[in-house]
Amino acid sequence: MPLDRAAIAQLLRRSPLFAPLTDAEIQFLCARTGSRSHASGEILFNEGETCTGLHIVATGRARIFKVSAQGREHVLAIEGPGGSIAELPVFDGGKYPASASAAEDSEIVFISRKDLHALCMEHPEIALKLLQVVGGRLRRLVGIIEELSFTTVRHRLISWLLREARSSRRGATAAPSFTLSASHQELASQIGTVRELVSRNMARLQAQGFIEVNGREVTIVDLPGLEAELQTVV
Repeated sequence: MPLDRAAIAQLLRRSPLFAPLTDAEIQFLCARTGSRSHASGEILFNEGETCTGLHIVATGRARIFKVSAQGREHVLAIEGPGGSIAELPVFDGGKYPASASAAEDSEIVFISRKDLHALCMEHPEIALKLLQVVGGRLRRLVGIIEELSFTTVRHRLISWLLREARSSRRGATAAPSFTLSASHQELASQIGTVRELVSRNMARLQAQGFIEVNGREVTIVDLPGLEAELQTVV
């Protein structure tokens, strides 16, 4: 069910991109903004299509990905509530450089290029915020290229596990743990490998006492040891 204007306004107020706007300006934008429900796996847009506007995740998650000529998929980013998608082509007028789909049932808010351009002309600080988002995404992409070029699957998996554990830490004294939200196939797409190697390396890390896996719950048992592995794995 599409979000009403009040819900869209609340989302925009929470978004760092639109924080500088007054209530009147938020309402003005809401009148030109709509939302759409997307089922898990549904495509938001395909690489190479003309960019029509900015997407903001209201609920659920969206994945940004590229697919090789051989059909192999690599996930560039996963955006949760408040995350924005397609900032770069909104401004450079080019095609979408990657595809996007709903990672789960999601509600996505859409703002057209025309309305966003007009808003940035009146509020240059919003354009600066968008540039910060684009810059952060560029840094992540550079990190992805570096990992794919210079590190092993084991190294990339450990890095991913540590990032997830730190972002989900449930207490200063508790062992870092998190619920595995991605299947081994989805995780493989995120770190640039295949499902079999993810499963093999997860099992090896568990056998070595670095992690414990109970169903979808992952606990970092030996945090110092796992961090040290990043210095030795090449």
